[in-house]
Amino acid sequence: MKKVFLMLLAFMALVVSCKPKDHHALPVGDSFVVPEVADVVLYQVNPRVFAPSNSFQAIIARLDSIQDLGVNMLWIMPIYPIGEEKSKNSPYSVRDYKAVAPEYGTVDDLRMLVESCHERGMGVILDWVANHTAWDNVWLKEHPEWYTHDSVGNIIYPPGTDWTDVADLNYDNKDMRAAMIDAMRYWVDSVGVDGFRCDVADQVPADFWSDCISTLRSAAKPRNLIMLAEGANPDNFTAGFDLNYAWEFMGAIADVMKDGAKVGKLIAVDKNEYKDMEPGKYKMRFTTNHDESTKATPVQLYGGPKASMAAFVATTMLHGGMLVYGSQEVGYPEPINFFKYVPVNWDANPEMRNEYKQLIAIYNEHPALRSSGKVTPYDDDENNVLCVDRVLNNDNVLVIVNVRDAIHSIDMPGMWADRTVTDLMTGNEVALKRRVTLQPYQYMLLYKH
Repeated sequence: MKKVFLMLLAFMALVVSCKPKDHHALPVGDSFVVPEVADVVLYQVNPRVFAPSNSFQAIIARLDSIQDLGVNMLWIMPIYPIGEEKSKNSPYSVRDYKAVAPEYGTVDDLRMLVESCHERGMGVILDWVANHTAWDNVWLKEHPEWYTHDSVGNIIYPPGTDWTDVADLNYDNKDMRAAMIDAMRYWVDSVGVDGFRCDVADQVPADFWSDCISTLRSAAKPRNLIMLAEGANPDNFTAGFDLNYAWEFMGAIADVMKDGAKVGKLIAVDKNEYKDMEPGKYKMRFTTNHDESTKATPVQLYGGPKASMAAFVATTMLHGGMLVYGSQEVGYPEPINFFKYVPVNWDANPEMRNEYKQLIAIYNEHPALRSSGKVTPYDDDENNVLCVDRVLNNDNVLVIVNVRDAIHSIDMPGMWADRTVTDLMTGNEVALKRRVTLQPYQYMLLYKH
């Protein structure tokens, strides 16, 4: 009997070893818990500002510094091999959806990066390019019917764009849709990523996103996934995305600080962006990202270092949804072209980095400041100072931002005037008067006990 038993065990081991590998197996030992959407502090990683080669290892070497900022989620720009045919060296021209660009490292390096983030309590979402592929993507050769054709049968680049380095995908094709979802699932299951930022999401049918997101979330259980749409359509949320872009607000803060628009525009845009928003869905607020920083960095765009910080506070503390683009925390002074390597001095401007760190710590410590807190704006007759009361349960913070390069004053709301509060940036007690005067681009975050 013992011989028979041993032979049976050997046979079972042989059967198991001969089974095809399933890339949908969850990473072993991954106990990281994805933060709630309202609590996400996103840090965008452009690998091309970390190193000219082996970028994943360079990012790993900086993870302690990134964690020290207080962020809890990394968004890594596209990591896939870049097309060589008609190439502009754009990471958004994907040659292979299930591979890693050699300039960044290997799949094992990426897996190590994800695991290292999880060990530090940070999640990772990958940038996903579902609207188009490189011209030398294997799909184009093997499945030309998966692409959009013109009237004479030629595959075209995305209509209405100058993206001549990529070929437009045809979402009428069900097989292509299935292959796209399978490719996304590969990174969730075999590398352990925690979701995706989806490029030009509004150009991809919402019903695809609905199928895709529900499939990914079912496969990832019990883990949660964070899904961010580079879009502004309401159907982003009905399709299952957690966040989409606050482009309108980004335009408004630039109008207010650069062109002198009334500060009330920020309140109006905030109200419009959250109008009819279902609970649990949020706008991602930013003063820059990889696209914006190709034109101007926050320091350039808003009028200097102090102005850039005032813009960041007004943008992120008004209604949450915080994004930091890797490089803005050190006040990088020039545009960053993400089509090539641009070295960043991570030791520059330590005072600014510390200011970002302080602000993110306050944001993390006070749930009223995040997206789920109640927003009550107060009028400034001269429209130069943003004043917003943020409340969630017993947490109450007053956000005051002078958006001008001049001294301005504002009357305090009745329940804040003539009382002692805590200045959250200094930790000092402040005896508020009925009217507060702020220096150029000064801001205050006040806590009421």
